[in-house]
Amino acid sequence: MRLLTRIAQHAASNPEQAAFRTDDQVLTYGLLWDRSSRLASLIHATQLGRQTPIVVYGHMGADMPVSFLACVQAGHPYIPVDTSIPMERMRLIVEKSGAQLVINTTDSILDLNNVAVLHMQALQLETEQPIGNEHWVQPDEVFYIIYTSGSTGNPKGVQITAANLQSFTDWMTGDFPLNQGKVFLNQAPFSFDLSVMDFYPALQSSGTVHALEKEVINKPKLLFENLSRSSIQIWTSTPSFVQMCFPNPDFHEKMLPELEVFLFCGEVLPLAVAKELKRRFPRARIFNTYGPTEATVAVTSVEITDELLEKKAALPVGHAKPDMRVLVVDEAGNPLADGEKGELILAGPSVSKGYLGEPLLTENAFGIINGMAAYRTGDAGFIQNGLVYCQGRLDYQIKLHGYRMELEEIEFHLNQSAYIKAALIIPHAPNEEIEYLIAAVVPENHDFEKEYQLTAAIRKDLALRLPAYMIPRKFTYHTAIPMTMNGKADRKRMKEEVFA
Repeated sequence: MRLLTRIAQHAASNPEQAAFRTDDQVLTYGLLWDRSSRLASLIHATQLGRQTPIVVYGHMGADMPVSFLACVQAGHPYIPVDTSIPMERMRLIVEKSGAQLVINTTDSILDLNNVAVLHMQALQLETEQPIGNEHWVQPDEVFYIIYTSGSTGNPKGVQITAANLQSFTDWMTGDFPLNQGKVFLNQAPFSFDLSVMDFYPALQSSGTVHALEKEVINKPKLLFENLSRSSIQIWTSTPSFVQMCFPNPDFHEKMLPELEVFLFCGEVLPLAVAKELKRRFPRARIFNTYGPTEATVAVTSVEITDELLEKKAALPVGHAKPDMRVLVVDEAGNPLADGEKGELILAGPSVSKGYLGEPLLTENAFGIINGMAAYRTGDAGFIQNGLVYCQGRLDYQIKLHGYRMELEEIEFHLNQSAYIKAALIIPHAPNEEIEYLIAAVVPENHDFEKEYQLTAAIRKDLALRLPAYMIPRKFTYHTAIPMTMNGKADRKRMKEEVFA
């Protein structure tokens, strides 16, 4: 695989260059390749069946990229699971994926029945012999699996092949002004596919990944101190993350004088955010991109120019990458004319081979169009003069702060709580983007005197089942969920009641 070959070549020619760094760790290309090759040899010795997934558990430490590359050198896809994920969900992912090995990059003890755990901090990799390239993941084999929110209450494992990833990294390093040896910001945890946008293009182009740990992100003082000494040249994040930086008046080009490019993905880029960025970083170029996890991070892009900003309209998500096609179809699957709104269909080599162990879900969402793998996004949009515009979801799937989630999954877990009879999720979106989630709850009988005590108990329940970013910010309490004439929950009436 060309990506792995490039990393190996750079490790040989520039072993001391930083490949990945956090606030207190620096991993050089030499160490990255040497340690991952030795760990790959150890993995191979366990004699797992080829392509058996391996879960990699951790946050942003240097052992995470080592583990990722080790897995694929040994012929196995990896499944990144962040430490913020509740352990119950972690166990579910291990069970659903059929993983027989977990690489633990933390100092925590993992209690996983019948699954072997390798503790990175306890391994003596120096005694292992580096593995050869004959075991590497092949183009049509799965490179990584990312679990996304599922409407049944269970997460879905999106399988991305080596060929899918290579198509993406070639596009990023070929069509964007990234050049060689740049410093890329890594804001997203590895269990979120936005992290792929900076991680692998950086490694393919001999760059450096500058990772922000959650402890830094959660403390503004630490965050801006970190950014000011980062020498970042390529900024990759959700629009929400950069918007979070705006309250600091010092967040401008003097703080980041080497910044050249903003890359946004994961959610809508509001016009106001793009304008503010242009004001603060007049010399930097801004690119808006779009794509679901099932199509390998992003498949469209557009540079946000002054001309686009002057139109005072919703920003496009761009032109399709050269090897991809974007189609707009009606409910019957018929192609729509230019400017007509329908469902966005993506076709080409970026499209995943489907959901791991979920043949029915895969059949419903994936297919073949003109000989190309295709994916039904469920996103509403249209194409005008070759530019793709995305207008949100056709169903109840949303993006909040860059995280994709299904409202039905959150509702499923809400309704598992002993304190709840029924519940709906209402997204609060006063402008172009969703700001937070509201849980409209019909409570069971309880002994709490105050609503805030009930809310705290429900939150505690949810924290056992869902990541923090999926837990609603606000809870409102009602006597019943309104119904439509055909017996379905009337979300429109519920929303009106919540905001009355």
